[in-house]
Amino acid sequence: MSKKTLYQKEVSLQVDRRRAGVELIKIISDLWYDKSIETVLFKNQLLDKNVSDIINLHHYAGEFVGKPISIFDTVEIAKVILSLDLPPSKLDLGKLTYEYSLEDEKYPDARYFVIEKLKNAKASKEIQPKDVVLYGFGRIGRLLARELMSKTGKGNQLRLRAIVTRDKNDASSLEKRASLLRYDSIHGDFHGSVVADPKNNALIINGTTVHVITANTPEEIDYTIYGINDALIIDNTGAFTTEAALKRHLTSKGAHKVLLTAPGKGIPNIVHGVNHNEYNPDNIAIFSAASCTTNAITPILKVIEDNLGVVKGHLETIHAYTNDQNLVDNMHQKYRRGRAAALNMVITETGAGSAVAKALPTLEGKLTSNAIRVPVPNGSLVILNLDVKKGTTLAGIHKIMKKSALEGELVEQIKYSLNNELVSSDIVGTSAPSIYDSNATIVSKDGKSIVLYIWYDNEFGYSHQVIRLAKYIAKVRRFTYY
Repeated sequence: MSKKTLYQKEVSLQVDRRRAGVELIKIISDLWYDKSIETVLFKNQLLDKNVSDIINLHHYAGEFVGKPISIFDTVEIAKVILSLDLPPSKLDLGKLTYEYSLEDEKYPDARYFVIEKLKNAKASKEIQPKDVVLYGFGRIGRLLARELMSKTGKGNQLRLRAIVTRDKNDASSLEKRASLLRYDSIHGDFHGSVVADPKNNALIINGTTVHVITANTPEEIDYTIYGINDALIIDNTGAFTTEAALKRHLTSKGAHKVLLTAPGKGIPNIVHGVNHNEYNPDNIAIFSAASCTTNAITPILKVIEDNLGVVKGHLETIHAYTNDQNLVDNMHQKYRRGRAAALNMVITETGAGSAVAKALPTLEGKLTSNAIRVPVPNGSLVILNLDVKKGTTLAGIHKIMKKSALEGELVEQIKYSLNNELVSSDIVGTSAPSIYDSNATIVSKDGKSIVLYIWYDNEFGYSHQVIRLAKYIAKVRRFTYY
């Protein structure tokens, strides 16, 4: 074959791939907006992606599983899913396509394969939508609002109904809040519409009214006058962290459950995927989603503990600076945090080492921890230095981490990175709270000492963990296939 003929063949194949990408985008949209079926490709969101994104995600998927993932097979499987009568679901097209490539000889065609794999979908319970109130509208609150509104679909899961702020909301402040939701220096523009509605004290987000309520205390709010009932209150103010303080939310008319987006005292601290099943939402009213760092390290530590056993260890958090630090040198109640955040690396304390034991009791007393705040606005890293009971190798560590990222209870929590050039800005916008840097792992000669580098988007990844836990608490988790 001549070089010219080969080139023409490659161009033709590329055109066919892009056409398949266009077709897949249409099917993905139809599944979501017509059937409330959300599709991902090895945990990567597919909704609102362009053709190049779709093709690149297939390339990543092929590298991840060590076998090409055909976009044409993905389209075929997506078509079958669209033709079936399925309940609201979250389905991993990448995993289905990969499994089909391994098992296609067992089935006459893709339709038989998909029906067999999703045969348990219709047994899932009917979902009752849950009203959500965001109590506070800072960094995490706005990211939660973005995600909740972009994934509203038919509104049969979590429905953002109101935002509570302490400051008075006149026309000017409402427009400022709308602007902060539209534009973000780190996460970019919101892919939707946000309109301030001063007449009704509301934000109109993607055409849906979200009330903005001014209140100094939870007790003074009556959510029912806004048509909000049995609501899940997500407190992201950081002002209420004890059981007694958070109980105040439950005195508000229309409130039903409370979820704190910070470590809590006297309440269950939960890392979704690790210990959420230990707490029945029917019997508990107040929950904590722990911290971003705890959510980053606990899934990884669970994998190591389950497979190798942890003798002891130290974790060092290299954390983006946060709003509780000063921009310029000034007084601060904590040592070092008063120094200019964007100019200095700042050693500070973290409770992540002890917090892990709340989710993994077998690690009680085995971990020490410290933190360094660094001059980046988002994107953090934990270095785990562990002594393990069972000797291993570099290949052995990679194998157990890849398996956990591909199947089991932690597929939403762990992303396996193959990127040799990975830096902090690359992980911004990653929905998994733990990103395992496979190319940075170190294993001692005797295999009993390992060093793991775990990246995390301390805003975006954590917000997704909060939403996963919120869905569990609200009992609106759909049928899933990962």
